[in-house]
Amino acid sequence: METQIPRPVPTRIAASSPIPCHDPATGMSLGEVAVVSPEEVRARVRRAKRAQESWGKTPFAERRRVLGRLLEKLLDEADDLVEVICRDSGKTRENALLGEIWPLCEKLRHTIATGERDLAPERVSPGLLLHKVATIEYPPLGVIGVICPWNFPLQNILGPTIPALMAGCAVVVKVSEWTSWSAARFQKLVDDVLHETGHSTDLIQIVTGYAETGAALCNSGVDKIIFTGSMPNGRRVLKQCAETLTPAILELGGKDPMIVCDDADLPQAVHAALAGVFISSGQMCLAAERIYVFEAIHDRFVEEVLRAASSLRQGPPLAGAIVDLGAMTMPGQLDLVQRLVDDAVQKGARLLLGGRRGAGQFYPPTILDGVDATMAIAREETFGPVMAIAIVRDEEEAIARANDSEFGLGGTVFTRDPARARRFCDRLVAGSTVVNDFGLAYMANALPFGGVRGSGFGRLNGREGIRACCNARSVMRDRFPLHQPVKLYPVGDHDYARTRGVLDLLYRRDLFGRVKGGVAALRAAFKK
Repeated sequence: METQIPRPVPTRIAASSPIPCHDPATGMSLGEVAVVSPEEVRARVRRAKRAQESWGKTPFAERRRVLGRLLEKLLDEADDLVEVICRDSGKTRENALLGEIWPLCEKLRHTIATGERDLAPERVSPGLLLHKVATIEYPPLGVIGVICPWNFPLQNILGPTIPALMAGCAVVVKVSEWTSWSAARFQKLVDDVLHETGHSTDLIQIVTGYAETGAALCNSGVDKIIFTGSMPNGRRVLKQCAETLTPAILELGGKDPMIVCDDADLPQAVHAALAGVFISSGQMCLAAERIYVFEAIHDRFVEEVLRAASSLRQGPPLAGAIVDLGAMTMPGQLDLVQRLVDDAVQKGARLLLGGRRGAGQFYPPTILDGVDATMAIAREETFGPVMAIAIVRDEEEAIARANDSEFGLGGTVFTRDPARARRFCDRLVAGSTVVNDFGLAYMANALPFGGVRGSGFGRLNGREGIRACCNARSVMRDRFPLHQPVKLYPVGDHDYARTRGVLDLLYRRDLFGRVKGGVAALRAAFKK
């Protein structure tokens, strides 16, 4: 019998129309979660602003202490958090631990170690103004609004929250209606940390609701929106933010290519492809959705991935047995995956494994070979456990087909040749490229994470990510005071000629032009 965990009692949730919640793997009802109204969203943001006023003044040592306590709580409560993630999303326990708990622990470790350094005032050149000191400072923006998708219920909440807290900001997070049941448990996690460290629980607030709640957050007075989700929803969020000129970071979908060259280490490439396609049943933006295999190695690659994928086990992740794939979180996503698979087969792709949805919200591990650009699955985001394999002749064809996409999030290349790897990194259109591994750029928190083209803009990790939560403020002060006024008014008869000569003196690239400009400036200066 499957063990049922008690439904957490939602806390601090406004009374409104309820969201029905269920376990995607079993269909078991998890109860209902209330929708937070637009008025309540605005009230939450006002509370967050009040809490941020004092938090933004805390020293970095105190922020490290709070994040350190969050790291301890994540580790102490990891098993329970994993179970809640699995129950709400349908993913396996291993995927929850490796894909959510571990990245968050690493992000906390990295932010605690480097956050103060990344946010320290930075001296830059004052240019010609040698009597001045020029500095870039990074004070907190204020309140960061986060709008999450459903594929990583905990990671999508805390991933943006960790750098925002280190930067001195408060956070209001709107979670997906498809994974709202876990919100109360995650709110308790951060509430406990803030309470134990003596800070207001209004610093991190999680709200639940539908699109209206997310739209309200965009226009609620937050200082920036961080949105993770699909390209169409990203456009809607950006349109909402434009009404109030609220800046946004958009981390949108991907259609990431994985290129397997003829000199690749075959076992390494095969297992990376299995991970890139089947982790979380393919429901991740960095999924390897297009596998381009050089002709010379194609047959062996297909044979190996087919052998491995045929042995994968699928089922409810909390039923007691170990499974490799769980359920898909959103029911409608199974229809989309089936449409893409059917279209590919109708247009000539070979279905080697799976290809037909199972009972409930399970889609089996599926392998398609002979995929080409005429098929919708080569262009539309699949977000499901489907390996779409295509043959390419050489580097040029691999690069051309990999770049033939409206997306540009990540890419992967397998080759033993460092020079060839460098060529792919230089030419692939992507926010990140990983050589001979899958997805590890996200785990290296010093690297910025984000995409180009339809995969969005702005960066979440690295120095760029934490500084995105700040106002990059320019400050110019005296190196030594001159106390001499710069007299621009009234305009003198020869001011223009003098300034014109100074420009030639400073910026002409030839010596004669500079000397000529200096002479002209001196003549104008001595004229009455």
